[in-house]
Amino acid sequence: MSQARPGEDMFPIDDKHKGPTGVIDVPKRILMGPGPANADPRILAAQSLPLLGHMHPPFLKIMDEVQQGLRYLFQTDSPYTLCVSGTGHAGMEACIANLVEPGETVIVGNKGIWGERVCDMADRFGANVVELKKEAGKTFSFEELKEAVEKHKPAVLFLCQGESSTGVHQALGGLGEMCKKNGTLLLVDTVCSLGGVPIYADKWGIDAIYSGSQKCLSAPPGGAPLFLSPRAIEKIKARKTKVRSYYLDLNLVGKYWGWFGDRMYHHTGMVSMQYAMREALALVADEGMEQMWARHDAVHKQLWEGLSAMGLEPFVKDPKDRLCTVNTIKVPEGVDWAAVCKLAMDKYSVEIAGGLGPTAGQVWRVGLMGYNAHPENVALVLDAFRDGLTQQGFLKN
Repeated sequence: MSQARPGEDMFPIDDKHKGPTGVIDVPKRILMGPGPANADPRILAAQSLPLLGHMHPPFLKIMDEVQQGLRYLFQTDSPYTLCVSGTGHAGMEACIANLVEPGETVIVGNKGIWGERVCDMADRFGANVVELKKEAGKTFSFEELKEAVEKHKPAVLFLCQGESSTGVHQALGGLGEMCKKNGTLLLVDTVCSLGGVPIYADKWGIDAIYSGSQKCLSAPPGGAPLFLSPRAIEKIKARKTKVRSYYLDLNLVGKYWGWFGDRMYHHTGMVSMQYAMREALALVADEGMEQMWARHDAVHKQLWEGLSAMGLEPFVKDPKDRLCTVNTIKVPEGVDWAAVCKLAMDKYSVEIAGGLGPTAGQVWRVGLMGYNAHPENVALVLDAFRDGLTQQGFLKN
C-alpha cells in the first residue's frame, strides 16, 4: 500500500462508486442531424495510432501538415492557421478573447443561436456589443451591414456563414473590403459550412475564421480550425491589455504552433485529435475543394427533390439564402415533429433533429456534411420521413 505523507490519515477505500466495468458498448447511428456527422473510418483509425509526445519532432511535423491543410481549406497564404484544442466554441472564444479589448465595439449579426452566443461571449469580455437582429430564416444584406459598420466603426464585425439553427447561408461578398476601409476586422463562423460551401479567406478579405472538426471535415468533435489574417495578428500584437484567457491566448498558442519562429510549450496538444485532423485534411486534399463543394450541393438538391414530392416546404423562403449543409424543413400543421425523429432513430437508426433556439418546434434539421453527404444517406433520410409522415396520416399509402 502506498504510504501517506506526514499528517495524512489513511482509510479503507470506499467502493460504492467503483466503475464503470466491462467494455464500452456504443450503438451504431447514422448522424444526419446538424452535427456531429459520422467520422470517416480512415480518420477514426488514425486516432488509434501510438501516441507521440506533444513536443516530439514527428508530432510537430504533423502539426505543420495540419497548418498546411488548413491553408488549402481556408484558401489563404496566411501563416496564421492552427487547430484550437477544443470544439467550435473554443474557436469562437479564442477569436473574441484575442480580437476584442474591453470597451471596444463589436457588431454581431444575430440571425440565430450562434449570433446570440457571440453577443453573450463578447459581453463577458467587456465589449460594447451592437446587436443586429434578423428574423429567423433570413440573412443580412450588404447595405444593412455597411450602414451599421459606417455608423458604429466597430473593432469587429461578426457573421455566421452557415447558421445551423435556422439553415441560412450568409453571403460575404464585398464585406472584407468594406470592413477594411472602416478599420474593422471581419470575423466569420464556419462551424457547419467549412468544406461544404465556398469560402476564400484571402480573396474575400476575411480577417478571422473559426470552425469545427466534426461536421463537413468528417472528424470527431474536439478540434477548432482557425485562421487569422496578418491584419488580425497586428491587432492582437497591438493590444493594450492582456488577453483575458491564458489557455486561448493566441500570442502563446501561436508560439506552440510555430507562428513566430521557434516553438514554445504552451499546453499539451491533442495528439490523437491532431492525427484525426491531419487525416481529415488529407481527405479534403484528395477530393479537392471544388469537388467537395459540388458533392454537398448535389445531395442538398437530392434531398429537396424528395422532400418537395412529399409536400414538405423549406423554412428558408429565399433559395439563395438556403444552407446546403444543414437543411431546415417546416413542420406541417398537425404533424408531431418529435414522433418523426423518434421513428427515424428507432426504426432506421438515423438521426433527424428538431429546431434549436428561434426554430425550436417549427422545423426539422437535416445535416448533409462530410462523410455523410452521399446519395444513399439522403435516400435513407427520405425513407424515414416518408414512413413517419405516413404513420401520422400526412401522406397516404
